[in-house]
This record gives sequence, C-alpha cells and structure tokens, in this order.
Amino acid sequence: MKYTRFTQGSSIYTGVISENTIQEINGDIFGDWEYTGQIFSVTDVTQLAPIKPNQIIGIGANYVSKLEDRPSELPEIPVFFFKPTSSVIGPEEDIIIPEGIEKVKFESELAIVIGKEAKNVPESDVLDYVFGYTVGNDVTAPQFFHQDGHWTIGKSFDTFTPLGPVIETELDPFSVKVEARLNGVEKQNSATELMIIPIRRMVSYLTKVMTLKPGDVILTGSPVGAEFVTAGDTIECKINEIGTLSNSFVLAQEQVKS
Repeated sequence: MKYTRFTQGSSIYTGVISENTIQEINGDIFGDWEYTGQIFSVTDVTQLAPIKPNQIIGIGANYVSKLEDRPSELPEIPVFFFKPTSSVIGPEEDIIIPEGIEKVKFESELAIVIGKEAKNVPESDVLDYVFGYTVGNDVTAPQFFHQDGHWTIGKSFDTFTPLGPVIETELDPFSVKVEARLNGVEKQNSATELMIIPIRRMVSYLTKVMTLKPGDVILTGSPVGAEFVTAGDTIECKINEIGTLSNSFVLAQEQVKS
C-alpha cells in the first residue's frame, strides 16, 4: 500500500495511491483510519513529503562498492546523526544551497518509517516495528562539518531532507536498489545488500539506545557515487518499488537590506 500526503487548493490531505488515483483517508496511518470516499487524480494534486517525521536519524558511510569490500567485523558503535524535522521537503520542491557556498552533496537513500514504539528490539523482530519505506535524500554541506567530526550543521539546513514520493508498506528492503540520476545521468545504483550495517542490526542497535516511536524516520545510508552539485542541477533519487523523488537545487537569496 502506498501512502501519500498532498495538497489541492489550500487543503492538505492524506491518501492511498492506486495507479493514477488517490483515495483520501481520515485517521491515523499508524492506527485506525478509513476511506472518506473522496477520490483525486494524481495529476491534479501536489504531493508533499509523505510524512511529517517525529525525528530523523541517519547513519554515515554505510555502503561499500562491492560485496567483497564489506568488513569482516562490524563497527562496535555505528556513526549515527540526527537531522531536524525542519529540513524536510517533498517531491519537486527546491533544495536551497546555503549562503556562502556554491555546492552541496546529494545522497540517495532508503528511508525506514517506524510504525510502533520500539525499545530493546532483537534483530529478528525489527521488521515487526517498521511501518513502511520511502526514498530520502540526505543533502549535505560538508563545508560546515566541524574538524573534530561533528556533522550536525552540515546536515541541518532547511530543505536538506527531501522525502517521498510515498510510503510503501509492501516492500522487501533487502531486494531493492538505491539509485540516483543527476541531470539525467546515473550516479548511484547499489543494492541494499551492500550496506555495512544491515537494516536489522541498525534498527535493533538504535532501540537499545533510545525508544523509537511511530513516525520516526531512519535514513539507512547512501551508496557510492554521491557528488557535489550546484544551482540549476536536478537530482532524481529512485527506488523502483517506491518511486522517484525529484528535486532541483537553487542558491539562497541574500536578504534584502533595509
């Protein structure tokens, strides 16, 4: 099932996409909801990020280029970071390059949406707590990384976390490929089996540190091939079974001095 958030006119709706139509729903997607009977055409609406996350957690440097490069021993403490919810945008919205720099990096990723409260979950049970999956773009300005390895600022600018176009609940996350095309040219295309910290290990580890709640989004890492981009570029992050998340880059407008 593919869940979406969208606008038509000044109203925001939640719905389920089936082919070229969206059936509006009312209620909690993580709990009880029902169809309202109202149907929209996909071509008549503007899709938003499919969720307003509770929190966003990312993992760094989580892909190798080929299976034989995977380490024999996994890191004892994976490199996780937080991104603010204010950085979230949806499909076709502009990614704003901050003032003072001319380039940022795209990072196409599989994003996990947690569906129920999770604490101290064993790896074998992790998928029972996953609601679904979407496509994420962990936009990054490494020019703002602290020399000691603090990533927060470089990950946190407004518009730096595009999500979408839908949340797909019927997905095998172990059999998909994470892709990215920059101005129509393929830059990333890797199977999720190339992750260093696999999904079950990743989520289980996090639940031993913190309580994950419905609406939390976990960005699972970006394949080899991420590049710097500039204003005017368009990035398409894609997972076939979910869809394509397309955004363009623009320079921040300098404030008008009064």
